Amino acid sequence: MCIRDRLNTLKIDNDIIINTCSNFENEQKKILLNTDINFIQFHFCLSGKVTLNYNDGSYNFQLNENNSIILFNPSINLPIDGELDKNSKYLSLLITIKKFHGLFSELTDNISFLSNENVNKKYYKESSISPQISTVLNQILNEKLSDNVKNLYLKGKVFELLGMYFNESNDLDIEQCPFLADEKNVVKIKMAKEIIIKRMSDPPSLKELSAEVDISLKNLKEGFKEIYGYTVYGFLLEYKMNIASKMLSTKNYNVNEVADHIGYSTSSHFINAFKNRFGTTPKKYLKSI
Repeated sequence: MCIRDRLNTLKIDNDIIINTCSNFENEQKKILLNTDINFIQFHFCLSGKVTLNYNDGSYNFQLNENNSIILFNPSINLPIDGELDKNSKYLSLLITIKKFHGLFSELTDNISFLSNENVNKKYYKESSISPQISTVLNQILNEKLSDNVKNLYLKGKVFELLGMYFNESNDLDIEQCPFLADEKNVVKIKMAKEIIIKRMSDPPSLKELSAEVDISLKNLKEGFKEIYGYTVYGFLLEYKMNIASKMLSTKNYNVNEVADHIGYSTSSHFINAFKNRFGTTPKKYLKSI
């Protein structure tokens, strides 16, 4: 079974559009979005698996966790038609070829599809997501700024993302976050994330978690915040609240059952957490759907 969902679309300006979607359901989620022929498409799978279908399903691309693809076809439109597996997180960036040329006009020798001989040819390239790019993607996904500065912040992050993506030397600046220089630490932090998700009803302490994945407490705290944009328990709270809202939306569970499922010993603590996150109580939320 597949459920249908709308992408969360952020239009930075007429040339830059960000689309995001997460799937915390127990079944596949379908996403659809019409696009314009003038846009280059960047697709990023941060967790789980995403399948992108084109030309009425005659060909498709499967993106596994920490993989990306860039697509451009100047001849035909490529509307986004895809499926997210459960526990998947996805972001796409659409940028007009005109804007892209303006940003990278001096790098046409390094970016093959910008060269004069290739400007009217279709192009696609798959690549893995580096820890540094993953950090920027999660900063985009997790921003909580006021509307008057949101677009400026996101545009800056888009430019940072593109700069990293097309960095000729791939020698990215890791001095500001030294733990990223060690791929083993990145793997350990991702293991830590999976552990707290699996044991969300009774999560380990930070000290226990750092010992379990064999990383220092300092690197766990700093690294987790840098990669996922949240503290360890801030991430877990956000995950729990998303699970709670999805469970309530099915109308198959009452408030006490949801609270128990995500690890709250009393429903009053759950109600307070839910209200702080969504601005309404679970009971009122149920009545609104």
